[in-house]
Amino acid sequence: MMAIETYDADVVFTKSAALKVKELIEEEQNPELKLRIYISGGGCSGFQYGFTFDENIEEGDSITETEGVKLLIDPISYQYLSAAEIDYKE
Repeated sequence: MMAIETYDADVVFTKSAALKVKELIEEEQNPELKLRIYISGGGCSGFQYGFTFDENIEEGDSITETEGVKLLIDPISYQYLSAAEIDYKE
């Protein structure tokens, strides 16, 4: 079994975003879900940013928690998301 280190990521996960994610998790009826943010692509068209739900925390993930919602970022994506703010507005 691998050890998973939990620490706060240098990413701001606002209360507004966390509450919206919490609402979506409740709709899925799976309290084990966490929000994972990742990047893909690169090259001429730049990076694309994605959001998905994930039940698993992987080794090396950066983890931050707001309003009881965990935000996960893999180490490679974290390099590009450091100092980002994750927010939600209606």
